[in-house]
Amino acid sequence: MNKGLLKTWKTDKGFGFIKSDTLEHDTFIHISALKHMSRKPKVGDTIYFEVATQPDGKTKAINCRIEGVAELKAPYQKHNNQPHRIAKSNFASSFLGKVASIALIAVLCLYAFNRYNAHSSSQTPIISNADLATFDVKHPKIVNPENTQNFTCDGRQYCTEMRSREEAVFFIHNCPNTKMDGDGDGKPCERDTRL
Repeated sequence: MNKGLLKTWKTDKGFGFIKSDTLEHDTFIHISALKHMSRKPKVGDTIYFEVATQPDGKTKAINCRIEGVAELKAPYQKHNNQPHRIAKSNFASSFLGKVASIALIAVLCLYAFNRYNAHSSSQTPIISNADLATFDVKHPKIVNPENTQNFTCDGRQYCTEMRSREEAVFFIHNCPNTKMDGDGDGKPCERDTRL
């Protein structure tokens, strides 16, 4: 416990400074540190106090009392005086906090990876050997021999690229990736007036 004289006091603002022989600098004191005293402090009072460091690095007087002045005894007093923070354990900087953080990140990465794989596998169809064996039965090639001697699959896909309706029919039945039968009824280029 330190002892010092109240050097200055601003009654209208409720604070002042204590000069102590044992401390290098004057110590800030607020009226809230003396609320249990029977009177307000005056310049020249001897103050007994402890020093606490505030978050901004400045010091202030706590647990103060004025020499020769009686303390008030309140019938009911709330215990909301929290001890001043000297050192606090920081969970994030502790070893357990670091391990928990790494584990959480790993779990999130695993979850994201699994979601990505589930999404990408639902986008790409998987064709098995059984599917290949029944493909020709499910999707037979319709070939019109009298019209096919002049037509070949050359990558064309749209009605605007066809020269005749027969060529369009050949393409939708025999060539992959054609985009000429929008309603799937087997009749290509129904809206194209040229054909």
